[in-house]
Amino acid sequence: MQAKYSGFIFSLFSVLWCLGQNSSSLSDLNFLIDAWHKDATLANLDGYFDKTSKDFIFLGTAPGEKWTKEEFKVYCKPYFDKKQTWRFTPSQRTWHFSPNQKVAWFDESLETWMLDCRGSGVCVKIKKGWKLSYYNLTVLIENEKIKPFIELRKN
Repeated sequence: MQAKYSGFIFSLFSVLWCLGQNSSSLSDLNFLIDAWHKDATLANLDGYFDKTSKDFIFLGTAPGEKWTKEEFKVYCKPYFDKKQTWRFTPSQRTWHFSPNQKVAWFDESLETWMLDCRGSGVCVKIKKGWKLSYYNLTVLIENEKIKPFIELRKN
């Protein structure tokens, strides 16, 4: 009976330890993404891009919007300089982790000037903490509205 309980206690300890790791990481990750969105709202170009990895990719809503970090920074700079940036208000963010806890991915609902959108992204853990490595912004459209949308895109 002793061995059965010690195995159970070890398993329970392992689960609680992992939850504790995720809890700390979740706090750090939510802070990172919330601050990243806030930097856009406040037109803080350096802060916005400091939160991204060297190989950051941003997928925007238009068909041609697949940006490397440097390309996206060049695109964003005039908007940030004129303080004509965007405000994305996130909610319903869900996180998932790789087994080694060094990669995390998420999706979030966003309230934007484009109405409801969805963002999804990937964060990587480096020596200095978490960095956003990939972000995909998606405009949401209901299935019953897709045919008129397709016609609109053809014009």
